[in-house]
Amino acid sequence: MLNSHPGRDRVLAGMLGKAYLEIIPTGTILERVVHLPQHSYVAITCSPVHGIEPTLALTAQLRALPEERRLKLIPHIAARMVRDRGHLREILARLDELRVESVFVPGGDAPVPAGVYHSALDLLVDMAEIGHTIEDIGVAAHPEGHPHADAAESLRLLRAKQPLATYLVTQMCFDPAALIAWLRRIREAGVTLPAWIGLPGVADVAKLIALSLRIGVGQSVRVLRKQKGLAGKLISAQPYQPDDLLQGIHAHLDDPELNIPGFHLFSFNSVEATEGWRQETLCRLETAEGFAHV
Repeated sequence: MLNSHPGRDRVLAGMLGKAYLEIIPTGTILERVVHLPQHSYVAITCSPVHGIEPTLALTAQLRALPEERRLKLIPHIAARMVRDRGHLREILARLDELRVESVFVPGGDAPVPAGVYHSALDLLVDMAEIGHTIEDIGVAAHPEGHPHADAAESLRLLRAKQPLATYLVTQMCFDPAALIAWLRRIREAGVTLPAWIGLPGVADVAKLIALSLRIGVGQSVRVLRKQKGLAGKLISAQPYQPDDLLQGIHAHLDDPELNIPGFHLFSFNSVEATEGWRQETLCRLETAEGFAHV
């Protein structure tokens, strides 16, 4: 249990208020997303199975919503799903037509690249050379390393991408101490990009553990498994909520050296549940209860 700290609670409330909600393009996601508050930030992923087209199509559908339902969109442009420069030019033109101001550029999970781009850095270089109207470009960062790159290589790539990006988003990490220590290391190494902290949203515990092991965050899954009440949640099918993780980083959110502007919520398309958790947590913070009852 964490005692309420008025100054830090205000910082946390501000961060949760502008949190990005990540969604996956599916046939039913549109009807869930349209009920989000106006001007909510929504990041739209790329599926390694279906490619980048569903991401662009959903971006267009959401961009066409009436003003009172308008959202702030951040489509993902996964490098390994872009065929070549011509395809990239086409994507950038469509984003310009849709007046998209921010994108996120990961390498992507496709085991075999669709074309010439093998990494996010390759794509970012070509984006800069081609030119575009996008104001903000995010890149991925991996506090626990990457399945295909060790810590030194991950840091090298992050530093190489820094001049071509305006912010970074961390992969899920369930160990708050490890997350903060990693942030301090990259700051000491010269990475100054604002760091949006990737938080798992409300999710099925067993599925969350399986996904975490697949994407290479197995070390901090041990911390997740030690959380009080997790075994009971597995048995009763109660969902995971990121309260313990928030408690662990709460004291560091206002540290200017870490430069944490907010959170990126991985919803796993549990939009209603994750948004409900966010609103409930905001309500608790705004009524000065802090985390005393979370």
